[in-house]
Amino acid sequence: MANDCPIPESSWDRALCLIRETDEVALACHVTPDGDALGSMLAVAFALRSMGKRVVASFGDRHFAVPRLLRFLPGQEMLVPPDDYPAAPDLMIVFDSSTFERVGLLGANVAAAREVIVVDHHPSNAGFGTLDLIDAAAAATAVLAEQLVYRLGGRLDRDIATCLYAGLVTDTGSFRYSSTTPAVHQMAARLVATGLRTDEIARELWDRSPFGYLKVLAAALERVTLEGGLVWTYVSRVDRAAQGLPYSELEGIIDIVRRTDEAQVAVVLKEDDHGDWQVSTRSKGDIDVAAVCAALGGGGHHNAAGFTSYDTVEETMARFRRELRKVV
Repeated sequence: MANDCPIPESSWDRALCLIRETDEVALACHVTPDGDALGSMLAVAFALRSMGKRVVASFGDRHFAVPRLLRFLPGQEMLVPPDDYPAAPDLMIVFDSSTFERVGLLGANVAAAREVIVVDHHPSNAGFGTLDLIDAAAAATAVLAEQLVYRLGGRLDRDIATCLYAGLVTDTGSFRYSSTTPAVHQMAARLVATGLRTDEIARELWDRSPFGYLKVLAAALERVTLEGGLVWTYVSRVDRAAQGLPYSELEGIIDIVRRTDEAQVAVVLKEDDHGDWQVSTRSKGDIDVAAVCAALGGGGHHNAAGFTSYDTVEETMARFRRELRKVV
């Protein structure tokens, strides 16, 4: 397979050595995992298990639960809650986490680990591992996870391919984003060739939601605001509680709001179960929302980024507008 990845071969070689000399490998991904984070982690977990390694995988949420739309992914028997995660792993591999803070409750485990390999594609990731496998040109962390699977001597079976495909389609917006290259479609072809039912995966990811989601979406759209080239709204805990809707069901709202023709930037503030605001942003063209979100303590990609705010909606949006004016 052709290797267009700019990660130095010496870094890949070092990663393989660390993995091969370790009996147990502890895997982690970012909190509130999306398809790329959880899919990449589980794909590599399958490959490691096939090598005879003991594998433990987790993410550092206070309320540990796989989001409903990702419960179709295979390999979840390898997941453990943060409390059952090794306190000081010999080797820890962290997927799709642009910053140390994104590992949540597993931050102490990262700090105590003997070796930490960071596998990521976020341009804002400055590297927090003892070894960083970061490629900002990769369309998804799943692209790097596939590389790692091959380099470990693994092969694509349906389970691994399902996990990688979920990551690939999630982070390319089902092949709609500018990150979709010929190489992305070639990777998709390799994955689909294992016998995937892409229609079933698409239905799980995008075409299912509980009825309460429609009510919450309606509330968010009722209060949506257009300010010049900025469109924004929010979803509160009260909105969700009225419909019994978990926070994990809110991911798709930003994709509806960002469709607005009159706006170049879209923002959705989502109040989590602890009263904090998780802010998702999207942009069109040259507007760098990653720079805006980085200034506010977050990060991401040029046209898709986010941050956490502990202020009110009004204060959060005021800070966002100030930073946005610096890049437009």
